[in-house]
Amino acid sequence: MNSKRRSYILRVVFSGRMLVAFFMGFSSGLPLLLTMGVLQAWMKKSGIDLTTIGLITLVQIPYTWKFVWAPFMDRFIPPFLGRRRGWLLISQAALVIAIAGLGQADPVNHFGMMVAAAVLVAFFSASQDIVVDAYRREDLPDEELGFGSSMYINGYRVGMLLASGGGLILADLMPFSRVYMIMALCMLPGIITTFLCKEPRAASGAPKTMREAVISPLTDYFSREGAFWMLGFILLYKIGDTMASAMTTPFFLDIGFSLTEIGTVVKLFGFWATVAGTLLGGALMIRIGINRSLWVFGILQGVSTAGFAVLARIGYSIPALSGAVALENLCSGMGTSAFVAFMASITNKKFTATQYALLSSLMGVPRVLASAPTGYFAKHLGWESFFISCVIIAVPGMLLLLKFAPWTPGVAETAAE
Repeated sequence: MNSKRRSYILRVVFSGRMLVAFFMGFSSGLPLLLTMGVLQAWMKKSGIDLTTIGLITLVQIPYTWKFVWAPFMDRFIPPFLGRRRGWLLISQAALVIAIAGLGQADPVNHFGMMVAAAVLVAFFSASQDIVVDAYRREDLPDEELGFGSSMYINGYRVGMLLASGGGLILADLMPFSRVYMIMALCMLPGIITTFLCKEPRAASGAPKTMREAVISPLTDYFSREGAFWMLGFILLYKIGDTMASAMTTPFFLDIGFSLTEIGTVVKLFGFWATVAGTLLGGALMIRIGINRSLWVFGILQGVSTAGFAVLARIGYSIPALSGAVALENLCSGMGTSAFVAFMASITNKKFTATQYALLSSLMGVPRVLASAPTGYFAKHLGWESFFISCVIIAVPGMLLLLKFAPWTPGVAETAAE
């Protein structure tokens, strides 16, 4: 590698754009588990039934429908900060209020208020994701998009770590209401980033009417051969991994781990495994390509899910918990990096905001709808059989790889052209 190339890479890695991608990822990742793992732990500690705990994932439905209002955010420009930064500030300010409001409810005495507040958190979080994804695509040159996406994912994981790991540890020391207030204040780095970053240059061919904002991206996508099958693949690829993850917090509590043990081992230790998986996944994709990475990482995701079934048989064991969590987070990080790269490769740059919102909405469907009955399944199947079922249900998504990402190199990459 010559000195000019080395110098260019260093400038990219340490550029302000990468820092912005990281903090925007942090701001996107923070709210997610406040309506999942942390809320589930609060409900479990309050004596709520497992079936209800599983159903609470339905509050995340806004993540699966964000493509509906993405064209609106693409078409209209707020009267301050510009198209992207203006909508970012609006969604982030609303998130601070919604997260604080969620903490004022409780699962026993204000269940309806808790559900409503959780839905608002999910809605404003999904809205923020729409703008962050569009900003990243417009702000970064093509040659920097891969590393920028990696920085975004790692920032996202830091936000999730702070919300879930830090939140669960704090919940052993103070009421959940105070925990949520602290988490609301943790949105400030994202808000500061929104004020300090630059508004990206408007994309070529930006929509001038609502009809253009809604119809053109969909027409472009669905005119492709096999468009619906590709949506099915996006829907199913990570379904088993997602269903298993939806019930890990109640599972760990059920076999005897404390909130502090979960927060320390599962969240803090698991976080570094996820970061390693994301970086390793990115490196392997350079070597073997997107297609083969989807195959390899998909199989590893199934193996890691089976690790929870092994933990269910072993029972309470910190070393076994650490091993299962490290494997799951490592493989999940690798799978996510390949999955995000694949979705980006099939997105038309002219319609990035709406098309990516459509694809990522489908990516979120398993987390919401397929995860809703997981509490029921775990209750009636038992933990070991439940996790084995999650491995089996991932098979159809793997089989669809034969159509959209065959082992033969070059097909997925060709879709990006």
